[in-house]
Amino acid sequence: MTTLVLLSGWGCDARLWQPLAEHWPSGMTATTPDWPGYGARPPLSDPGSLAELADTMGDDLAPDAIWVGWSLGGLLAAALLDQLPAPRALVLLGMHDRFCHDGGIPEAELAAFRQAFTRDPDATLTHFRRWQLRGEPEPRAAHRHLLALLGHGDNESGGADHATLAAGLDQLAGLDNTGRLASAPCPVWRVAGERDPLLAPRLRECADHRLAGVGHCPMLSQPEALAACLAGIAGESAP
Repeated sequence: MTTLVLLSGWGCDARLWQPLAEHWPSGMTATTPDWPGYGARPPLSDPGSLAELADTMGDDLAPDAIWVGWSLGGLLAAALLDQLPAPRALVLLGMHDRFCHDGGIPEAELAAFRQAFTRDPDATLTHFRRWQLRGEPEPRAAHRHLLALLGHGDNESGGADHATLAAGLDQLAGLDNTGRLASAPCPVWRVAGERDPLLAPRLRECADHRLAGVGHCPMLSQPEALAACLAGIAGESAP
């Protein structure tokens, strides 16, 4: 039995992964733990602490599993390689060694977004959810699907508290896994949608797997293709 641990990104809790549930092949299982501060999981006392994050997530991030981190989830999963026993493999979905880079999201754009979040967190999160879906084949349909999954109406932050969201933006701005991944203790796979608006073209092109016709959120627009891609990586990462 192969286990994938699916880790969500900024502003979305683990319900985001529900569309993949019906597409896993036999012999494969997926767990979808929430990060602290998302869903029903209490926030950390210091939402920006990687040490505290590792203590909280240690039981969820088993070393015999494959960790699949999407967006900020990939950035955090890579950073936790220094804190926890290494997994069988690490998959970075829609994320590279760091978040800001030329041709993708420049530092100035993220800084402006962080300022906007400080002024109006809920409106900024709402804008981001629409914005990150620009690369999907049907952005409006993907947005409706996202809101349905996250229980739109329960609260505007979609199951995440504002302190956790703010710390996540700090991590997007400050975490750089370049050195960490250059000497990673496990195989690292990079998966990108070929139309991902958050990744520079050169990073999309050098990904180990590119998903055709999708952007940053393939779990919404092409769940079957994403599940097949992850199953293939799992097969190549067998012990």
